[in-house]
Amino acid sequence: MKIVLSPNPYRDRGLRSAQSAQRILENAGAQTAICLPFDLDQGSKLELPSGVALGQLEEELEDADVLVCFGGDGTILHAAHEANARGIPILGVNLGSIGFMAELEHGELSLLSRLAGGKFGIERRMMLDICVRREGRCVFSEQALNDAVLTKGAVARVLDLEVTGDRVVISSFSGDGLVVATPTGSTAYSMAAGGPIVEPTAENIIIAPICAHSLHAKPFVLGANRTVGARLAPGGKKTAYLSVDGGRAFRVQPGDWVECRRSRQATQLVKLTGRSFYERINQKLGKA
Repeated sequence: MKIVLSPNPYRDRGLRSAQSAQRILENAGAQTAICLPFDLDQGSKLELPSGVALGQLEEELEDADVLVCFGGDGTILHAAHEANARGIPILGVNLGSIGFMAELEHGELSLLSRLAGGKFGIERRMMLDICVRREGRCVFSEQALNDAVLTKGAVARVLDLEVTGDRVVISSFSGDGLVVATPTGSTAYSMAAGGPIVEPTAENIIIAPICAHSLHAKPFVLGANRTVGARLAPGGKKTAYLSVDGGRAFRVQPGDWVECRRSRQATQLVKLTGRSFYERINQKLGKA
């Protein structure tokens, strides 16, 4: 079995966790490769250990069986695109603050020996295909494991938004923006905006207005086969910004349609511990 280890070097200082995991896995008989999930920022003063051989993530994933990410949920979200394209399951090791998608905490690295022995399960997570249509053309497309967030810029103003399901108007409101989330993303920005917590293995699309200036703008949970649309009120001059899974923002103009629909692809997350979603929620968010 070949296992690719992908540490966020800003979280895993000196790649110490990745190196510890490499020793555990190789002692258990697995082949490993360490690859950074992204290039370091230009001018970064971060020093990488000289004795660690680093491979190229895209190349090493070609014949990999599992991808192990070290960092927070952002690291997993970043790596998911490369892994999903090849049908490779992902295991997250949390080195961040919350880490809902991570299966292991730093102190549980010894459990990785189960991975090398094939003693693990797979949990499929629904994803969304996001497209911005401008005059009938798709000018932006991306996949979301967590969410697509449409917000105003830094200027203190509100957006006038219209939200549809299968071209039927669901809600029109003024506010700071809108979150369209998967069940996996229901515990992220959507929850902070007042949306419901949904079991991550469910198949739904969650719509959560952000700071709506209306008594009638409420969160909605739609079926997975709906197509959610969102646009700025026609005739306006304001622009908005769309970010998918926390990525770089795309400028949305009046008249653009942001369309969100279920993706044919799904993210596969490795399960090792047997911890339930409810245990994880109580652990991460605290008991009432």
